[in-house]
Formats: sequence, structure tokens, C-alpha cells
Amino acid sequence: MKKSVLFSIIAVLSLGFTSSFYAVEAKQKLPVSVLDISKDNTYPNPSHNIPYLQPSELAKNLMESSSVEIQNPDLIKILNETTISDSPLAFGYRAKIYLGQWALNYESSETVPNWEYQKVNTNYFDNRGGAAPVQITYKQEEQKSVSGGLTGEVPMKDDVKNMMLLKAAEKSGLPLAFETVIGAGTKKDQIYNVPLKKMGYLFAYAPAVNEKGKVTYGEVYIVLKGNKKSIVVQNVTSQGIGAWIPVQDHISFGYSLTDQPR
Repeated sequence: MKKSVLFSIIAVLSLGFTSSFYAVEAKQKLPVSVLDISKDNTYPNPSHNIPYLQPSELAKNLMESSSVEIQNPDLIKILNETTISDSPLAFGYRAKIYLGQWALNYESSETVPNWEYQKVNTNYFDNRGGAAPVQITYKQEEQKSVSGGLTGEVPMKDDVKNMMLLKAAEKSGLPLAFETVIGAGTKKDQIYNVPLKKMGYLFAYAPAVNEKGKVTYGEVYIVLKGNKKSIVVQNVTSQGIGAWIPVQDHISFGYSLTDQPR
């Protein structure tokens, strides 16, 4: 490579993102049965503010030159840390630099919440032989870990999960994470009445979002022709994929009265 053209790529070591895709208010309206337990949870889940990486001017120009949209934060990070000098002596210079096979973008087709994704707790009271109505409230009996994940196998699954998480959080406005924990002893003060001759069951569920869409892959090259710089993507393929992504620090409650044990 001629000295008039300097090209360097610095390996991705960490993601120093500061901005977020999260909306101030959830775009997905919560049912009255779903409560935020972030202030009550005895287990401090790590914050999952979803980052949005702002491309540099060079990265933006390179991405705009691509025939395939680039969303992958790791690839954008590499482009941000790439430098290509302009020089009048570069006339006639040509180079094609291979950056590897990448999961380039994710296109969402459906983002649907399941408010009763996984049952995490049951509180009950048997008042069939009682002398007066009683009241019960939610108390988490034991710590529960709720995990999501991809519904199928795809290449570069970590990159795919990150892009799906970004898109699902952007569309729903919900605090999503592929794992959330409800700590033992977590409580809410909502009261549920158990009348005489009845058994009251209070079920607690961890909600999740079912995200579905399409991921696009391709081989990425930076092409230099004189002072012109562009990205060329070859061998483009697409694959459908789905994922379950839990809603962090939220519980959905269901209450029922019965005459017999359940």
C-alpha cells in the first residue's frame, strides 16, 4: 500500500456508548395487571440502557455507499475507528480491504408482548374454614431467574441478539434484557381479598416480548479508488429468526378464587 494512503483498523475492545434507544415512556401500553418492581426487587438487576452508536463522518459516508443497510454496532465501531487519509498523490490508487463476514442488519416484522411468559411465584390462602374474609399480597417466595433467547440457530448469534434487542426495545419502549432476576422477598402492597369458604391464588408471571424478523448477512469490503472510498457487500444472504426477550423488573399478576385446591 502506498504511503499516500493510510488505513488502520483498531480492534473492538469495549463499547463506550452514551445515548439510548429507550423512550422516556413505554410505547407498549402496560395492562393494569403488570406492575413495575424495579424499586421493590431485592435483586439489583444491572441496567440495560440500550446503546445507539453514532457513526463518525467517515463511517456515515461509507455506510451510505453500501447497497445493504448496516446496523451492527460492532461493525459501526470498527468503521468509526478507521482512518483513511486523503491525498492528491493517490490518483490511480486502488485497494480492496476485506473486513470479514458480518450480520449486517435486522429487520423486525413483529414485536408482541406475552405478559404471562413464565410463572415465577404463587401466593395463596385457604379460607374455607375461616371465620372472616382475609387479604393476601404478593411476596416472592424464592429467587427466580428468567431467560430468553433465540428461537433458532443462526450464524453470529451474539450480534443478532444485540440487533434484535435494540429493535425490540426501540419499538416497545420496554426495559428488555435476555435475562432478568426476581429476588426472594420482593413485595408489592396491592391487596387481594379472599372471602369465606374460598381459596385465593395470586400468580406472578415474568412478561417477555416475542420478537420476529429477518437478519441479513454479507461479506464486507472497503474499496479505495484514488480518493474515493466505499463499502461493497458481497454474497448477501437473509434468514428469518425469532427471539424471546424478557421485560426486566416487571411482574404480571393473575388472581383467582376456587372452592378446591389447584
